[in-house]
Amino acid sequence: MRALIQRVSQANVVVGDQEVARIERGLLVFLAVEKGDGPEQMERMVRKVAGLRIFPDEEGRMNRDVAAIGGAVLVVSQFTLAAELGRGYRPSFTRAEDPLPAKEKYLEFVAALRQRGLPVAEGVFAADMAVSLVNDGPVTIWLDYPPGDGLP
Repeated sequence: MRALIQRVSQANVVVGDQEVARIERGLLVFLAVEKGDGPEQMERMVRKVAGLRIFPDEEGRMNRDVAAIGGAVLVVSQFTLAAELGRGYRPSFTRAEDPLPAKEKYLEFVAALRQRGLPVAEGVFAADMAVSLVNDGPVTIWLDYPPGDGLP
């Protein structure tokens, strides 16, 4: 499971001519589900995203998580994060999970964040989306929990 997380002052998703999701201050999470991802990767990713302390405290230090600042999370499926570019110039997506199980795990990720009390908006799985954001900082974090990485 891979995620690219951006601290944002605002973000939105448009499909066609319609805005389908919007958040103000919070986290924009681009999420890729990979073949072999299981409950361990899911729990670790949810826990890390929810607890990521990348918002400033009174002293300007990154010391607060998204809940502490009253923020929201926008989750966007992005299988292209599973791209492999070891050879040539055309990316291979063989590590990306097949669409049906990937959608189930994506929705499970969204539900798990909501169970932690976070307001969560979401893109449209497998849609051609236009994602706009204002990266605050800029702060961008890469998380990668591949299957078989020795998780407890």
